[in-house]
Amino acid sequence: MRVLIVGGAGYIGSHVCKALAQRGDEPVVFDNLSRGHRHAVRWGPLFEGDIRQARDLDAVFTQYRPAAVMHFAANIEVGEGQREPLAFWDNNVAGVVSLLGAMKRAACEVLVFSSTCATYGTPQSLPLTEDEPQTPINVYGRTKLAVEQLLADIASAEAFRYAALRYFNASGASPDGEIGEEHDPETHLIPNALKAAAGRGGPMKLFGVDYDTSDGTCERDFIHVMDLANAHLAALDRLQDGAHSFVCNVGTGTGYSVKAVLDAVEAVTGLPVPYEIHDRRPGDPPRLYADVERSRDLLGFRPERSDLHSIVQDAWNFYKRIW
Repeated sequence: MRVLIVGGAGYIGSHVCKALAQRGDEPVVFDNLSRGHRHAVRWGPLFEGDIRQARDLDAVFTQYRPAAVMHFAANIEVGEGQREPLAFWDNNVAGVVSLLGAMKRAACEVLVFSSTCATYGTPQSLPLTEDEPQTPINVYGRTKLAVEQLLADIASAEAFRYAALRYFNASGASPDGEIGEEHDPETHLIPNALKAAAGRGGPMKLFGVDYDTSDGTCERDFIHVMDLANAHLAALDRLQDGAHSFVCNVGTGTGYSVKAVLDAVEAVTGLPVPYEIHDRRPGDPPRLYADVERSRDLLGFRPERSDLHSIVQDAWNFYKRIW
């Protein structure tokens, strides 16, 4: 099966490409390389284009005629979204409108969409189920929720089916160290903790140590990026088998604290993690972890590599190779 991977030169998209190729499918990457990396495109052709340009999209659909699309081309850094909301709405929402128009013109009717637990906002109860009210508290979450609503509207009116996967904390790297997380700037906990341990860039910033948790730091649900990639393949297969559109969480159902992550980094690297304590960031809930019942029921999904040690070890193996 040939699948168009929009944003396939980025972190999650490149791992999905690898997983597709490993099972014999052909990923075609569509990316403008503004945030992704040419060297991460290794398992199929790269078509350079902008998701907001109809001519670029029409050209890739005409040339490759994919059976389905997976979408990863979004601005994701929460602070940037608060500073530059117009850019986020332009890429994250207007870009999807443009993509959906091209899919309709090409009669391509299946989409797996990269959504986020940020659409829930501050949780009212835990674990977070898919029926939790969606009240996002930042621009990033609001743009992803807007796309979810757009997809539901289109699916109710046309021959179009989609899966919206609400990620929790994507982390880790390909176990062979071939690809990994390369954001610039990097805002995610595990790569920043590894950088601090390796002496690259100074102490890590730890935001808040007075939360109502076991050790005072936030707890989050970390999902290994290759497990996340496999969830995408399962969602694609379900849609290709004729299933109706659906949404589901993709996480582990287990929360790890920031300090637990730092302990894991020190255990894996054998190095201390220097950090500076800062005030809480506005809107950070103490705990955030998924109810995973729906992903098990719909996708048969069970993470295989999302224990904290494996996540940190795989990320460390990748960074040792590129640093």
